[in-house]
Amino acid sequence: MKFPVVITVVLASLALTIDATVYFKEQFLDGDGWKSRWVESKHKSDYGQWKLSAGNFYGDAEADKGIRTSQDAHFYALSAHFEPFSNEGKPLVIQFTVKHEQKIDCGGGYIKLFPNELDQSDMHGDSQYYIMFGPDICGYSTKKVHVIINYKGQNHLIKKDIKCKDDELTHLYTLIVNPDQTYEVKIDNEKVESGSFEDDWDMLPLKKIKDPEAKKPSDWDDRAKIDDPSDTKPEDWDKPETIPDPDAKKPDDWDEDMDGEWEPPMIANPEYKGEWKPKQIDNPDYKGTWVHPEIDNPEYTQDATMYKFNNIGVLGLDLWQVKSGTIFDNFLITDDVKEAEEFGKETWGKTKGPEKKKKDEQEDMERKLREEEEKEKNKEDTEGDDEDDKEDGEEEEGEDDEKSDDDAGIEEDNNGKPKDEL
Repeated sequence: MKFPVVITVVLASLALTIDATVYFKEQFLDGDGWKSRWVESKHKSDYGQWKLSAGNFYGDAEADKGIRTSQDAHFYALSAHFEPFSNEGKPLVIQFTVKHEQKIDCGGGYIKLFPNELDQSDMHGDSQYYIMFGPDICGYSTKKVHVIINYKGQNHLIKKDIKCKDDELTHLYTLIVNPDQTYEVKIDNEKVESGSFEDDWDMLPLKKIKDPEAKKPSDWDDRAKIDDPSDTKPEDWDKPETIPDPDAKKPDDWDEDMDGEWEPPMIANPEYKGEWKPKQIDNPDYKGTWVHPEIDNPEYTQDATMYKFNNIGVLGLDLWQVKSGTIFDNFLITDDVKEAEEFGKETWGKTKGPEKKKKDEQEDMERKLREEEEKEKNKEDTEGDDEDDKEDGEEEEGEDDEKSDDDAGIEEDNNGKPKDEL
């Protein structure tokens, strides 16, 4: 009885796989073949150069090869074209991996999805795009995942703060745009944020606005507390803030003709009570905070197509990096969330563990080398100090011997003089 069930499950799985459409996939598995598929912009003459590399540490020397930024303090502009499509009525899934193994201090790690009509040879920072998605790091304050949506020619930033990964390992970034106008952001195949286009972007005017005709009534009392009218200031309240120091004495050498009339220094008055204020009591006329009434915004119109992009055809890397070394890999654009999840497991998922292990081994080796170098340096310094002490001792001994020889020579000379010269 179980056999048909198994067959049904397998067939259902195959159906899901067959139904998935992959619009773009790039893993850089054919050496320099990627150069025929990607176009470098000529908008500027000094864009940074891309190199194929798996980096200094990796999980698989071939599978982890991606395109790497190679020049510090440069703009980069590279794009790839694919058969144009519309995401109307179906999910749009954008996914790729990023590795900032250079300990990035300031630079982008995001992608842009462009309309098919983009002139790739002239792509630049002001080229209009559909979606900008991915990590951006600059200093300690900016470590975010950008999700910027172009709606009716205007770029709209997401209102939520989505934190990105800022270590040196490879991470998987996924954006899912659903036809019901909801979205989901995943990092390393785990959801980190979700919501709706209407709530999390200011694309549409507000549904409700404050009634321009409504005004707070003139007799509206919004004071929760008021002064106690029965409270009076005590008669002995007012005391000066400072008084002459009663312990001060005029110096014996004070000359009033020369120094003027002596006055004791001022000190804080221990009896000073500050400004008197009456006690506070509950306001019997308090009506609460006045809330401005709202009305339907006549400028608001619901748009059920904010998620839709009619002519998606180019994926681009248009970014700036202060310190180069970021590696982009495993690009995927599809209409199937499960396809993207499985692709992430087959790529990033299989090599993340070995990559971390290799990085740890390299760091351990580098630490041991530093320790050995430090020991060797300390040993040389110690031997150098001992040699200096030895040389100093020999010099002092040599000076004493030389002095004794000189004295002996003088004595012999004196003893060797003829008697008639004595």
